[in-house]
Amino acid sequence: MNRSDVNPVGDLTLRTLAMPADANAAGDIFGGWVMAQMDLACGIRAAERAKGRVVTAAVKEMSFAKPMKVGDTLCIYIDITKVGRSSMTLRVEAWAQRYLSDLMERVTHADFVMVALDTDGKPKAVPAE
Repeated sequence: MNRSDVNPVGDLTLRTLAMPADANAAGDIFGGWVMAQMDLACGIRAAERAKGRVVTAAVKEMSFAKPMKVGDTLCIYIDITKVGRSSMTLRVEAWAQRYLSDLMERVTHADFVMVALDTDGKPKAVPAE
């Protein structure tokens, strides 16, 4: 088993509860809802690093390894793996803390590319750390 399948990699950036409105009739959480939460977490982390406005430029391949169910807590972990002039690549992992349990299972992961913008909406340099 791969180490990344056992322990989350990156900083815990967002935790939220999967509710019935986010699920289909069988109680499985919509993949689009999970992806939206991942995008939200990327926006938080990238804006902190860029010290300003950011937008999502790309999401690299994503596949779902396990389902999320109503009542699970979605935990999003982020690791900034690359910083370019105006863009950043963030490795994003979505983990389910199973309902009323300490069990954590990785649901999906992907690389998101975020771009820093100035006040006119044009790409700007990401400041040095």
